Amino acid sequence: MIHRRTFLATGLGAAAILPLAVTSARRAGAQGYGQALAVTGDDGRAIANSVLPGEITGQIAALHGITYVGPREAETTLYEFFDFNCPYCRKAAADVIALHASDPTLRIGLVQNPILSPQSAQGAKVALAVQRKLGSEAAWAFYGGLLAKPGKVDGPGALAAGTTMGIAGPELEAIADGEEVRDALKSQMRIAADLGLYATPSYVLGNAGILGHPGARALAKMIASTRRCDRLAC
Repeated sequence: MIHRRTFLATGLGAAAILPLAVTSARRAGAQGYGQALAVTGDDGRAIANSVLPGEITGQIAALHGITYVGPREAETTLYEFFDFNCPYCRKAAADVIALHASDPTLRIGLVQNPILSPQSAQGAKVALAVQRKLGSEAAWAFYGGLLAKPGKVDGPGALAAGTTMGIAGPELEAIADGEEVRDALKSQMRIAADLGLYATPSYVLGNAGILGHPGARALAKMIASTRRCDRLAC
């Protein structure tokens, strides 16, 4: 039986995850990110980016619990690493959703990276529980719906949003606090740390890492360049 007080107080086990992930990511990020390619965001500012080791980016597709939309056989996949309580992730979510609607040949993968707070980890684990119970289509809708709401995302809010999708609250809570979801979250945060993705949102596109949200137009341009020459800019 899952006790709600424990579920909410512990951040779903995030206390043990967050310090390691943040420390490792900042260490890697400090060593590797800069302007590997001269790319700018929609606001004209330089976007930090790096060429990432293929042996690590190649592991992303094998992670459990990633929410995917777009064709499975797509040549190009964009991975967004995000935190439900990152204010920039709210704008990014609207742009990523619009990108999916406008580019049906693109595959998008959502990777949980709740580095800001235990409350963020609570939201992440509920999202992973929705993914586990109902699949990617429901988890994609959960992502868009939760990030469209103002205010902080925490355990109660995430659970309330999840129950509107037809999952009974106690069942959703039990899945969110289960070993499978906990392991999936740890794996997703660990690979974000290994890739130096210490900012949210961040992206992996091919073997390139992008820190921060460049904006809808800039992101679409980087995707187009990656398709042409396997680089963020040709």
